[in-house]
Amino acid sequence: MKIIDGIENVTQKLPYPVLTLGNFDGVHLGHLAIFRMLKERAREMNGTSIVYTFVPHPLRVIAPERAPKLLTTYKEKIRLIEESGIDVIICTNFTKNFANISAEDFVKEILCKTLNVKEIFIGSNYLFGKGRKGSPELLKILGKECGFSVTIIDEISIDNSELSSSRIRTLIAKGRVDEATNFLGRHYSVDGIVVEGAKRGKSLLNTPTANLLTVNELLPKDGVYAVTVVVDGKIYGGATNIGHNPTFDDKKFSFETHILDFEGQLLGKALRVNFIKRLRDEMKFSGVEELGTQMKKDIEKIRAILKNHL
Repeated sequence: MKIIDGIENVTQKLPYPVLTLGNFDGVHLGHLAIFRMLKERAREMNGTSIVYTFVPHPLRVIAPERAPKLLTTYKEKIRLIEESGIDVIICTNFTKNFANISAEDFVKEILCKTLNVKEIFIGSNYLFGKGRKGSPELLKILGKECGFSVTIIDEISIDNSELSSSRIRTLIAKGRVDEATNFLGRHYSVDGIVVEGAKRGKSLLNTPTANLLTVNELLPKDGVYAVTVVVDGKIYGGATNIGHNPTFDDKKFSFETHILDFEGQLLGKALRVNFIKRLRDEMKFSGVEELGTQMKKDIEKIRAILKNHL
């Protein structure tokens, strides 16, 4: 796969470009369905499948107060798109100047003149251009002038719920990570680096935990979760606590994971935590002994939950 950073770096004509455009936050099952159509059509025409996306999210520039917490970092989004088998990703730096390009100019100058696009696949609710005045219907009209066709893809629903990035964000924020899996086609994951924590897990509770520092914007609701953890390419089961450790009257937020059956040093290592199921809310216990007893119960439940995930 080829990654082109900035439309100005498209320096050669691509064979029969078949393109989709959007933010693709989360790279969920709806996005993957569009990518499959794109790849199949490009293959039929001996062409090039292209995903055109943006960084940062346009709302960060247009209306920062309404910008969502993203499901994926830019790096993770690119990785997931690459894994889908797309030929080329074009990523435009979304600036105020770019936001002021009219829908017509975007289509004529960038999609037509620069990319010489032949076919576009787009979701039925996608809007683009200054003031979000560009629509799939406008694309069809401009396509007749510029010589490309447009395939409008209807919204996809799962269990009678619309499949969208915003829907998945809501589920994650509510801690409903197992439901989010149905929309993502994979478990919601968070990457981070193990940093030094309060060291209470091992010294007080005999249950060592890895304190994770992450750049991911969206974490699941505070509470205890059954997770799997990727350490040095190997997958382990785990128990993750997100919150403020009310038993110890902490005010500082923490994201801690006890990795089951793991031996070794974790400080400084990169981990990926995959969220499987939420067990319970954070609770304030009378002390270390009561907390330790509950942790043992949580771990027993988590081992049972993870039997089919390891």
